[in-house]
Order: sequence, then C-alpha cells, then structure tokens
Amino acid sequence: MPETRIPWPHAPTHRLATQGTYFVTASTYQKEHFFRGAKRLAVLHRGLLKVSQDYGWNLEAWAVFSNHYHFVARSPSAAETAEGLPLMLKTLHVKTSGWVNRLDATPTRQVWFNFFETKLTYPRSYLARLNYTHQNPVRHKLVAVANQYPWCSAAWFERTASPAQVKTIYRFKTEQMQVPDEFDPAPEW
Repeated sequence: MPETRIPWPHAPTHRLATQGTYFVTASTYQKEHFFRGAKRLAVLHRGLLKVSQDYGWNLEAWAVFSNHYHFVARSPSAAETAEGLPLMLKTLHVKTSGWVNRLDATPTRQVWFNFFETKLTYPRSYLARLNYTHQNPVRHKLVAVANQYPWCSAAWFERTASPAQVKTIYRFKTEQMQVPDEFDPAPEW
C-alpha cells in the first residue's frame, strides 16, 4: 500500500502547472507591520505593480497593507504554466525586504513569510475575489469607501471599467469566502 504524503502545514503546496487567473495572498513574517506608513506602503505598492509587469502578470485587482497583500492576476499568456509566480514573488520580496531592512538598520531580519494562491476556475469565484480584493481596505476598517485607500485597485477599477462592470462586481457577496485574512493591518497609512 503506498504511503500517504501529508503536506507540511507551513509550506502550502503550490499548484501552478497550468496557465490561468490566480488569487494570491502573501504575509509578512509573524504578521509584523514592516510596511506601516505611507512611504513604506507606497514602496511595496509600486514594487508589486512593477514586478508583476516585469514578469508578464496582468493584475486585475490588488490591495497592499502593512503586513500582507492580496491580488488577482492572469499568468503570462506566453507561458504554458503559472510556474513563474514564485520567482516573481521572490523578486518582490527580496527587493522590498532589502529596502525596509536598510531603512530599519536590520540587515538580516526576515520580512516575508509565505504566500498562498488559488487558481480561479469558476466565474462566480473569480468575480467574488475581484470584489473581495477591491473592498479589502473597507473590510479591515481602514476606509469607509474602498476607492479612498491609495494602495488598492478600487479607484483605478472605478475609473477604467464601465459603470455596469463596477456595479456587477461590487454586488458579489464575499462574506462566506474561505480566504486566509486574519492580519489586522496597521490603521495609520
């Protein structure tokens, strides 16, 4: 009888063998607020946008906080798989942790912990996660209206999508989604 392999709970299995649209969450080490404040959030936000562009990932929604971030993105169309995601995130994490550690004079401190991804294969799941990501600053009680939070995609989405698209996506319920999001970001930004 073959031995059943149980995955180690601190290292999620990444299933990136196929191209597609993914929902990603990444966390800082021990949920520490390494990116507290406007300057640090701006660097992490800009880094996510730049690195995803450099690696060919098409961001559709994103939200960046002091101790985690979420995004929905399509894998590069030129690649047969999404296996470039870990390298893209490693690049982002190495650059941002190096920057924040230089700022804090802590060169060997661990900043990032892990990431989780979900391939979005059902339209309702995809649309609900778009809404979840756009509305995440409201969920964390950082703003009353998502488009007021500068480090998420809500304002961009409302400017670039049609009013019908915005209305449709914002109608999707997110309360019962199974998303690991117990982070409590720092309230000052």
